[in-house]
Amino acid sequence: MRHGVAGRKLGRTSSHLKATLSNMAAALIRHEQISTTLPKAKELRPYVEKLITLGKKGGLANRRLALAQVRDTVLVQKLFGPIAERYKDRKGGYTRIMKAGFRYGDTAAMAVIEMIDRDPAAKGAEDKARHEAAQAAAAESETAAAPAT
Repeated sequence: MRHGVAGRKLGRTSSHLKATLSNMAAALIRHEQISTTLPKAKELRPYVEKLITLGKKGGLANRRLALAQVRDTVLVQKLFGPIAERYKDRKGGYTRIMKAGFRYGDTAAMAVIEMIDRDPAAKGAEDKARHEAAQAAAAESETAAAPAT
């Protein structure tokens, strides 16, 4: 019997589930909006909201607790800086889940989970910066490789 056992297994071992939630939380903090399956989004919501609450409380101990789950110092700085400031007057409900139809391949229910009052510029900004840096490096190497005439 499963009396008192909360949470979804999502077809994973406990360590895989822990890693999945950690990676999805990091992606949500980074981009402030991600698309995933509905059960994963529902499982992710309380995980991320607890992290945001840690950010609002501040302090070294809470920062270390968040770092133990997210494993990225840049994201923890964002969590304890701009995100904590954004939600300082809100008592909870920092994320929103919107149903997004069904996936073509296996008809899994899809959803978009996003932060309330999110920064639209955050979505894909890091990927765009990385792409532009790679293009600049490629152009620089082409000019260095070209023979001088």
